[in-house]
Amino acid sequence: MTTLTLADISVWGWVGIGVVGLAGLIFLLVIGQYLQLWLQALLSGAPVGLVDLIMMRLRKVQPDVIVINRISAKKAGLNIETDLMEAHYIAGGDVTRVVRAMIAAEKAKIDLPWDRAVAIDLAGRDIQGAVRTSVDPKVIDCPSVSSGRETLDAVAKDGIQLKVRARVTVRTNISRLIGGATEETIIARVGEGIISSVGSAESHKAVLENPDRISKTVLAKGLDSGTAFEILSIDIADVDVGENIGAKLQQAQAEADTKRFQAEAEQRRALAIAQEAEYKAEEQKNRALVILAESEIPRAMAESFRSGHLGIMDYYRMKNMQADTSMRENIGKTP
Repeated sequence: MTTLTLADISVWGWVGIGVVGLAGLIFLLVIGQYLQLWLQALLSGAPVGLVDLIMMRLRKVQPDVIVINRISAKKAGLNIETDLMEAHYIAGGDVTRVVRAMIAAEKAKIDLPWDRAVAIDLAGRDIQGAVRTSVDPKVIDCPSVSSGRETLDAVAKDGIQLKVRARVTVRTNISRLIGGATEETIIARVGEGIISSVGSAESHKAVLENPDRISKTVLAKGLDSGTAFEILSIDIADVDVGENIGAKLQQAQAEADTKRFQAEAEQRRALAIAQEAEYKAEEQKNRALVILAESEIPRAMAESFRSGHLGIMDYYRMKNMQADTSMRENIGKTP
């Protein structure tokens, strides 16, 4: 029996051994990272197949993200399949955020299944913040700081303006988070309710005496309907007395009435002036007609003389009568 020695191995044989050794080394390096994750998952009680880990890499999914989150969920008592995590990862979701939110919900005894959590995350909502707000209620200022206004201004029936600031305590309603209205809707509804309550008050003093009446009235309207939140309380933080809007409106109305009456009086004065001018023109016209008629008298008298209807004695008697009349008028004018 012949023994194979190192001298008997050809150059090509050494090349083949080197290639095989290099391939094995590369294989061990590639498989090594997956072996570590596989062993970590196995020892943590959340096993993941070695082939599955390799296929994740081919599907452009980070295996370490899936394995770590599966281990975290398993330790918290949640059994989430790796296929579900991969699908959410490929869809562009944040697997870590969803898993942490589900763990927090599980500890807080909040019903948050995987499908709902994934839908909330893909919708762009902060699922972790929603769960946190469900456990620790959130306080919203009304009006909001972003609106640029410090108070809600409303006017009571007596015309006095009140400036109100409120604080709304809410918690997230997970079941209504998908499709539910946001904080802006809550702020708008609460603001509308406060303005309506102040406006229906008979006097601003009644509001100042019992500001909690506003919060109770607004809270009873169910303003959180159709929103992603549940209103726990509405607290009136501050109420300040503003301007006397009623008096200002009455003053403005009086000024408007004064201007209207002045305009009507000016219109009547202009009409009277126009009528006076019209009467003067009519008077001048009548005088012209009288003068025109008087100019026809001499002609008529001459015609009467020619026709024999008027005699010379008649003419003298008429002249005497005119002279007598003129004398009496002059005597009557003498003081």
